[in-house]
Amino acid sequence: MDAFHDKRRGRTLMVQGTASDVGKSVVVAALCRIFLQDGHRVAPFKSQNMSLNSYVTPDGKEIGRAQGMQADACRIAATTDMNPILLKPTKEMVSQVVVHGKPLRDYDARSYREHYLPKAESIVKEALERLRGQYDAIVIEGAGSPAEVNLKDRDIVNMRLAGWADAPVVLVADIDRGGVFAAIVGTLDILEPEERDRVKGFIINKFRGDVSLLKPGLDWLEQRTGKPVLGVVPYLHDLGLEDEDSASLDAKRQRGQLEGKRRSAASDRGETDADNAERLLDIAVIRLPRISNFTDFDPLFAEDDVSVRYVTAPEQLGKPDAILLPGSKNTVEDLLFLRETGLEAHIMNYVLQGGRLAGICGGYQMLGRTLHDPYGVESSQETVSGLGLFPAVTTFARDKRTERVAGFADGWGEAAEPLPIDGYEIHMGETRFVEPVAHPFRVGLEREAGPDRDLHPEGCMSGDGKIWGTYVHGILHNDGLRREWLNRLRADNGWEPLPITLFYREKREAAFDKLADHVRSHLDMERIYAMMAVEATEL
Repeated sequence: MDAFHDKRRGRTLMVQGTASDVGKSVVVAALCRIFLQDGHRVAPFKSQNMSLNSYVTPDGKEIGRAQGMQADACRIAATTDMNPILLKPTKEMVSQVVVHGKPLRDYDARSYREHYLPKAESIVKEALERLRGQYDAIVIEGAGSPAEVNLKDRDIVNMRLAGWADAPVVLVADIDRGGVFAAIVGTLDILEPEERDRVKGFIINKFRGDVSLLKPGLDWLEQRTGKPVLGVVPYLHDLGLEDEDSASLDAKRQRGQLEGKRRSAASDRGETDADNAERLLDIAVIRLPRISNFTDFDPLFAEDDVSVRYVTAPEQLGKPDAILLPGSKNTVEDLLFLRETGLEAHIMNYVLQGGRLAGICGGYQMLGRTLHDPYGVESSQETVSGLGLFPAVTTFARDKRTERVAGFADGWGEAAEPLPIDGYEIHMGETRFVEPVAHPFRVGLEREAGPDRDLHPEGCMSGDGKIWGTYVHGILHNDGLRREWLNRLRADNGWEPLPITLFYREKREAAFDKLADHVRSHLDMERIYAMMAVEATEL
């Protein structure tokens, strides 16, 4: 009998890292898909996540984006048990605490640590136990580093959690940032003896080069620690899976700027579209300080005729084919950032010259006339003027709306039939219009799909169609709508329209298999299964 399918609770494996951003989330996703490919029922788990890039579960709850992505790798519906506590930073040293998908309250770092963490232990343990009762295996993701000595006494994310779960630990280190051997040995040295014993091996991630040149170091590491290197995973470029940390935007910004320079150089040389088949649409995304759900724009990076760049200052803006205002965890403060940096003035001048502008969630709220915050939800300022491009007033409420939605986009394509769309909403503001406007979308709750479901107008569009906004995150993940919008940008340049060639959801599903195959080929999976007390003959 397969050892995963006996009457005991689901087996556990924990992935911890020597630091943040070493690739824990991606390694967990890879292991989830590998276990699924091998015929096991598997689920991800992260007890506490800190991220502004969130995911809405089918029942309308909010969890960390990484756990939603990992659930997709498992081909299961995400639940809040997979990430029972989510911290969403709102300002310096203050976060909104989301418990089982619903906001609890804002805590500063000290108050959260002293007053809430003791309560959080039982929440974490209960969620993990429910998952273990439902699945054959749980792949647990740690947070940051287990060697943070100032945090260990109330830890609920690393070694104490591994003890509660009785989980073997695999330690991941990022060789791309340098100092990989010191990071591994130093981490082990700081751990208590019983914690050190729980670490069963290492994964060296993001390797570039000839692995044979690394072999002496690997031999030294195994001799020094008495623990095996389970694999050296080469850097995988352009994987096509979403990032969780906004730090990843820096690399995307650099790549987009290089592509933009190539496009500008071609234009300066007087090359026509026929002369230069690689000419790209230039799309500028405003990099707000509190940007959230930046994965809204991931499909644009995958389009062959698009260059995306993140902009933080007026001098970087230039004359793009379109500007996008993203979501924000603090719309009021980010709107003031636009005003104080001069970006607002440049955006408004761009619009007056006929430029195209779109806003999603917080960016959509900014496009209206006024933002009211009577309860101090986002700011100490009760009323702030918006960009004034739509006759809309947004009022921030204490309750957050988190729902998966589906419906139709009207008037977007040449076909008479509306384009089907889906996505999700996460916002605390409610927007009303003081004058009639065009609404580009009709949406309703995804879980109530059917011919008789209630669809309501959503978002706003200018009369010429050049400015639009919506609360629907993931709107650009809809292939038909995205290509129709991009073709409008192409028409502005006198370029021919292109057919849909990117089917983003299919590409994303293929990316999970690509990732799993890549990681499997570089890991000792037999040893990993053995760590979980599964016999190699049962693979």
